[in-house]
Amino acid sequence: MPELPEVQTVVNDLNEKIKGDTITDFWSEWPKAIKGKTLAVFKKEIVGRKILGVRRIGKNIFVDLSGEKTLYLHLKMTGHLLIKSKVQSRKSKVDGKDYFEDRVNQYIRHKFYLKSEIRKSKSETISKTETQNTKDKKNIKFNKVIEFSDVRKFAKIVLVDTDKVLELPEIKALGIDAVSPDFTFKKFNEILDRKAKSPIGIILMDQNLIAGIGNIYRSEILFVAGILPTRLAGNISTIERKKLFGWIGKILRHAIKLRGTSDSDYRDTSGAPGGFQKVLKVYRKAGEKCQKCDTIIVRETIGQRSVFFCPKCQK
Repeated sequence: MPELPEVQTVVNDLNEKIKGDTITDFWSEWPKAIKGKTLAVFKKEIVGRKILGVRRIGKNIFVDLSGEKTLYLHLKMTGHLLIKSKVQSRKSKVDGKDYFEDRVNQYIRHKFYLKSEIRKSKSETISKTETQNTKDKKNIKFNKVIEFSDVRKFAKIVLVDTDKVLELPEIKALGIDAVSPDFTFKKFNEILDRKAKSPIGIILMDQNLIAGIGNIYRSEILFVAGILPTRLAGNISTIERKKLFGWIGKILRHAIKLRGTSDSDYRDTSGAPGGFQKVLKVYRKAGEKCQKCDTIIVRETIGQRSVFFCPKCQK
């Protein structure tokens, strides 16, 4: 499942590429993903609305629309969003490589058709030809598409009132965001004190305590902090807690900078993989030598999920 860095990468892309566009049509081959409304009603309620901006809460994407409505998108296990121009080919070149044709980008379940605003400054002189071109462009039904690829069909789409977003049960239950300015060491320390008898590997994954950290980044954060995932929070010293807290922010922000981790199906809006998988230290490296000490990396199950660590570097 995409974690905080992957979702933030998508949100950043969407704000750059579709903010200000208007939804002109919607298509779906899997209406079951649309929760609380029929396909016909959902389509009727979103068409004609302008995209005001996109934001992230935990691992969830929210697209704010005009008319005080918001699209709530959860990518789940294999969902990802692709932004395509109507006139472009099926290919997307990033670093000289074409990605839209990759197998992982072929499972298109939904399409949001968009039309961009025609912006012209007041100081510009518009010729007769340009005026005609402008009229032609206004008659275009769409010039951009958001394609929602999801091989396993687990993703969900919900249309809610914007002022009700924070009242959604799954959002109300979320803990503090892992990269929020409000996530201070004091707050982190309070969480560990409250969960003193719980393994730190469980705490970091608990979205009701800290939102955004998943399986990949849990292993990486604990490795660089030098702490075993099985350590009880109450047995972690203040010095170790400060070190761990610092690495949470550093690892997540570095992963955002590298556009996330493509461990499986995650791709950005150009269909391209992230780059953090190239710098992973322990995640999915069981049986390999630790990059620090040559000890063999171990994989264990904690909280029904795999965790990877070095038994020598982590204490």
